[in-house]
Amino acid sequence: MISMKIKHLPSILLLTVLSGLSLSGFSHKSSDYSAALPFVPESSSLFLQSIDPYPGRESATSSKNEFWETTLKANDTTSKALQTYSKFDFIPGEKVIALEDFSEISLGDFPLEWNTNSSAEIVRMGNDPTKWFSMTKDGFFQPEFITDMPENFTIEFDLITRYRSSNILEYSFQLASSKNPSSELAENYVANSFRLGWLGCNEAASFFVLENGETINSNDGLAVKEFICAGENYEIPEKVRISIWRQKTRLRIYANQNKIVDIPKALKTDLDYNVFKFGASYMNFSTRDDLDKFMVSNIRYAVGAADTRSKLLTEGKLVTRGILFDSNSDVIQPGSFGVLKDIASVLNDNPTLRIQIIGHTDSDGEPAANLLLSQKRAAAVKKALSEEFKVDSGMMETDGKGESEPTEPNTTTAGKANNRRVEFIKL
Repeated sequence: MISMKIKHLPSILLLTVLSGLSLSGFSHKSSDYSAALPFVPESSSLFLQSIDPYPGRESATSSKNEFWETTLKANDTTSKALQTYSKFDFIPGEKVIALEDFSEISLGDFPLEWNTNSSAEIVRMGNDPTKWFSMTKDGFFQPEFITDMPENFTIEFDLITRYRSSNILEYSFQLASSKNPSSELAENYVANSFRLGWLGCNEAASFFVLENGETINSNDGLAVKEFICAGENYEIPEKVRISIWRQKTRLRIYANQNKIVDIPKALKTDLDYNVFKFGASYMNFSTRDDLDKFMVSNIRYAVGAADTRSKLLTEGKLVTRGILFDSNSDVIQPGSFGVLKDIASVLNDNPTLRIQIIGHTDSDGEPAANLLLSQKRAAAVKKALSEEFKVDSGMMETDGKGESEPTEPNTTTAGKANNRRVEFIKL
């Protein structure tokens, strides 16, 4: 096992670990050293804790409320215009299997549908109502509601990382096919798996693909600028939306609007990928309060791939849950760009087509308010298709049904997510 670990180490980091050379000459905003730190033998951990990959940085911290409020304002991707996502081709799965926002979990608790070999808790940031799953110690954290992943699925989640210690931190997530997920929970090297790792608040990242215990693809020189923390001393953590899209053997991963990985043969179609887990390394050396952070929220796991052209032209009806709006609003989130672009392509290729756009909501709130909201959202979709994608507005009319036509009971977060949808009906 040690030989596998050494094999993945980039030469500069391996030399540093073995000889004690300092990494202080490397810039924070470079990818001169790899994010593949879990491959470092455990015996080198005491040396690693003394390395500061962000030299010259002050150690003072802001007040907690000011810190978190600044983070949310600076990094909220939903406020960005659709144009920012003009190259975003991600299309989320059509049927939501799970939507985890931790809204029903008490602060300080560990959610029951997760497993770990470490510790974590539900927290809030400042005055923001969003709840986050905060991982504060080394280990692995597995949402057990993501299992038996089919050939076409998507996983999305919001991610916040914060680096305030002098440790080298490494965060990761992994897709794996495991015969015993519980016994292999603590394994970095599941025999059939894909793993992406990155340094805390740094662009240096890496991935590897294992098949039957052998590395068949890897890259320890990725640079993901979305992971870099803001602030003169990198004191402001970064909020990033991660989107994972599997289509048979192909795997694509996005950080906000940018595609960071696109591997045509990352996964095998004859294996059951039943594990998705997060990992944290070298966090145990944090000694002060409110230091390093690794948190996730708003996890959306969905399956199925929409054939937009066939649904609209042949079947005459397309239902999408991939056009997302700000809460209680008709403002379209920029992550919806890929779905809108796909629909606009069909409409522009068929100029004689006429459609009705119908909005639907869940049952939260008053029925009259939900009816109005669904109508406004349908109108917002028409406006976006017309103004951003040049679809003839005369091809489209709009309506809204509010909460009156649910496809599932509004008793779970996943059920509510599936009821929040937009339909396109061929006239």
